[in-house]
Amino acid sequence: MTTQKGTINVKTENIFPIIKKFLYSDHEIFLRELVSNAVDATQKLKTLASMGKFNDDLGDLTIHIEADKKKKTLTIRDRGIGMSADEVDKYINQIAFSSAEEFVKKFKTKSETEKNAIIGRFGLGFYSSFMVSDKVEIRTKTYKKGGATKAVHWECDGSPDYSISEDKKSDHGTEIILHIDEENKEFLEDHKITELLTKYCKFLPVPIQFGMETIHEPIEGEKDKDGNQKTEEVSRPKIINNPDPLWKKTPSDLKDEDYKAFYRELYPYSFDEPLFQIHLNVDYPFNLTGILYFPKVKKDYELQRNKIQLYSNQVFVTDSVEGIVPEFLTLLHGVIDSPDIPLNVSRSYLQSDQNVKKISSYITRKVADKLAELFKSDRKAFEEKWDDIKIFIEYGMISEPKFYDKAEKFVLLKNTEGKYFTFEEYKKLIGETQKDKDNKLVYLYATNVDEQFSYIESAKERGYDVLLMDGVLDNHFIQNIEQKFENSSFARVDSNTIDKIIVKEEEAPSKLDDKQKDQVKEVIEKHVDKATFEVSFENMSESEMPMTITQNEFMRRMKDMEKVGGGGMMMGMGGLPDSYNLVVNTNNSLISKVLEEKDETKQGELVSQMLDLAKLSKNLLTGKDLNDFVKRSIDLIG
Repeated sequence: MTTQKGTINVKTENIFPIIKKFLYSDHEIFLRELVSNAVDATQKLKTLASMGKFNDDLGDLTIHIEADKKKKTLTIRDRGIGMSADEVDKYINQIAFSSAEEFVKKFKTKSETEKNAIIGRFGLGFYSSFMVSDKVEIRTKTYKKGGATKAVHWECDGSPDYSISEDKKSDHGTEIILHIDEENKEFLEDHKITELLTKYCKFLPVPIQFGMETIHEPIEGEKDKDGNQKTEEVSRPKIINNPDPLWKKTPSDLKDEDYKAFYRELYPYSFDEPLFQIHLNVDYPFNLTGILYFPKVKKDYELQRNKIQLYSNQVFVTDSVEGIVPEFLTLLHGVIDSPDIPLNVSRSYLQSDQNVKKISSYITRKVADKLAELFKSDRKAFEEKWDDIKIFIEYGMISEPKFYDKAEKFVLLKNTEGKYFTFEEYKKLIGETQKDKDNKLVYLYATNVDEQFSYIESAKERGYDVLLMDGVLDNHFIQNIEQKFENSSFARVDSNTIDKIIVKEEEAPSKLDDKQKDQVKEVIEKHVDKATFEVSFENMSESEMPMTITQNEFMRRMKDMEKVGGGGMMMGMGGLPDSYNLVVNTNNSLISKVLEEKDETKQGELVSQMLDLAKLSKNLLTGKDLNDFVKRSIDLIG
């Protein structure tokens, strides 16, 4: 055939600059597009062979990637279905640009979100090659026997002009040769190509070869002096992908070790094994497969998002899955693959897609069902994992009403003695014991057993139970379930004196009258920071501490919630100061002693000592104040 020259049928000549600069937010996506096309061509040939329409031996269908720094070329070569001259003209020159003018017009007037949303509808995947090239060649030959089977050479320099001529290529398949421009020569570096292939093509269903690797192969029949097998270094082509990833396999054929091995493949730099996994597999009303892992959480600050990889037909799309995966599950690890998720669209477009919304609901239900099954089948094992999985469950119950409805049957409450209870079990446990005089059920909780030890002991002396709520989301979680529990409230055990938190009867009489209280208050306020402490009186038993420091439940909760988002910040209270109540026990003999002491110096020492003891029990005594307390204690003993 003679060389045919032509012009792509597009009147607007700025289609290529748009492709080069604006079509994709990241130029590196070109390699994904071209390798995906090669995979598609290979899969089509395999399908034809399975239908008896291709009778030759398929042979090696590996896709090869080659970089030549001297020639400044990057080549993607497949042995797939290939194209005839007519097909090149149809698919490359016509179909890809059949709506070019409409595309240019729409692209210029749309927002960034809308621009990304229309890319996939114009068949422009191949033309992403012009983002990094100043010239592109195609060498291709169709698989068909007989008729027009001559190989074809297509060439374009990034303008609407192209040429088609005969090529000497002998085997079926397609070769894309990119002449990389100066601005993008990084894409000729081995490490960069490897990085992109690993990122985007790690699980494509056809082997992809790039570069060589050295392995140690056993030498048959040879052993060293210790009887160990001798090996030799052998260089071989490096296959960078796993064409048959675990999520494509049938769950019943897999063992727990298979899932752990695949986790190590996904996260080679993670040293912790996952707690358990959920294998997703659905084909109606949409197609979706995948594996989600519950990671082991050591510390709150180690939580990481963007650990779920999203694929479309084994082609990597993104690891930013908010809006596609329910928010609370973005803390999980793993993969999701669905052909119903389009490749070249923005995340905001995906969030409005109906299929994606169905996928999100399905994943939520599947995770809830798996957790319920684990709880029911082996509660002891579930309890052992609780400290690691509670953050996922609490996050889900806070953010997803449908998940809450399912999770309230298996969510656990843990008390300060390390025992676990469901909502219903715990309600029965505290029963009538923790109801106040108005018949309201009060749930007591601590956030730090050591720091709040004296308050916990005070509650236990009265027969009360105390929950341990020391997780990063527990304040938000308490806020959420408190609204759902009827005639109930939650109070941290140090938010007030225990008899004020759960008021059972009228207050005991006081040994001090109002005038004496005013006198004591005046003395105390000389030794406290009035901006931090508000002095109040309570008629407790004589055995209770003379002074107790508490913190208002609402203000303290808002301040704690502020640290992890929400709370005070949401209410316009940013930067809430620390404030405490200094509760004076009117019936403790030491308070009466303050009134009896006429020496102001000794009176001040007595007040300071009681105040510091209260601070010490609250873990608020530090620095100079702690040093002064130690010296004063020694003097008093002496």
